[in-house]
Amino acid sequence: MKIGILLTNLGTPDAPTKTALRRYLSEFLSDPRVVDPPNKLIWWLALNVVILNIRPKKSAKNYAKIWNKIGTGSPLLSITKLQLQGVKRTLLEQHENLVFEMGMRYGNPSISSVLDKLHAQGCEKIIALPLYPQYSNTTTLSTLDAINQTLDSWAQKPEIVFIEHYYDNNDYIQSLANSVLEHQTKHGKADKLIISFHGIPQRYVDNGDVYYDHCVNTAKLLAKKLDLNESNYLFSFQSIFGREPWTKPQTKERLEILAGNGVAHIQVICPGFSSDCLETLEEIECENRDYFTHAGGRQFSYIPALNDRDDHIKMLSDLISKHL
Repeated sequence: MKIGILLTNLGTPDAPTKTALRRYLSEFLSDPRVVDPPNKLIWWLALNVVILNIRPKKSAKNYAKIWNKIGTGSPLLSITKLQLQGVKRTLLEQHENLVFEMGMRYGNPSISSVLDKLHAQGCEKIIALPLYPQYSNTTTLSTLDAINQTLDSWAQKPEIVFIEHYYDNNDYIQSLANSVLEHQTKHGKADKLIISFHGIPQRYVDNGDVYYDHCVNTAKLLAKKLDLNESNYLFSFQSIFGREPWTKPQTKERLEILAGNGVAHIQVICPGFSSDCLETLEEIECENRDYFTHAGGRQFSYIPALNDRDDHIKMLSDLISKHL
């Protein structure tokens, strides 16, 4: 029996241009799992009349800053390809009946297109691993939506194994800890470690999304693995969008307050991102660095995502192996 291995990630525009960003943001912000407004008509008007005529230009400039920074083109796409290659290399050492693909929830290659490839190759079982350590309806469940939408059109459906999360996986936590310790060997130990996650609207958490709890648990497990006490690290959320309340505390505010209180050296890690992308390479590495230094901080460094580290690739491979 052929088994398909599908890695998925959030997605990326095809180019750092206004046209490409408009197309990408339209798909992304039209997903009701991502934006679930109280008034859908008002949101549709705001998105199509205002946001998609203003935001793409600004986003294109930010993407241009990181384009080709890791590999060729989009860093997230380049890194996800490397992750797929690493998992493929690892799993094929013990299994010969596997077929590998990677897909993006938004943008290219689409999840539907790569599922069709697995189907064409006769896969009777597909193991899908969204590269989101912490479960959220906005990311993980949205990915399952895309998979189910494609499968609904198939006459013969394969067995689907969907790996929902790995926020508390010991090997994942150990990989994060390893990355922190290796970074500190080169750059010294900071006064504070900031553990920053992508935010979501607080309303989603209030309505039952477990994402906040998963983030809290990941942060606590990482701090425990690093033998940090509560005075050594802080937990926060970044990437706020829109006017309604989002999960707090916010990374920007944390950094400005710390700098204002005389904290000189900060290091930031973003455990919710399996691959470096716009939110890490531009928002944290550049934008949030400026917030800290302009508020009086002296030394700031970003600890890269796990990307295609050997221990990360082994952890992802082991997650999949349990279902083979």
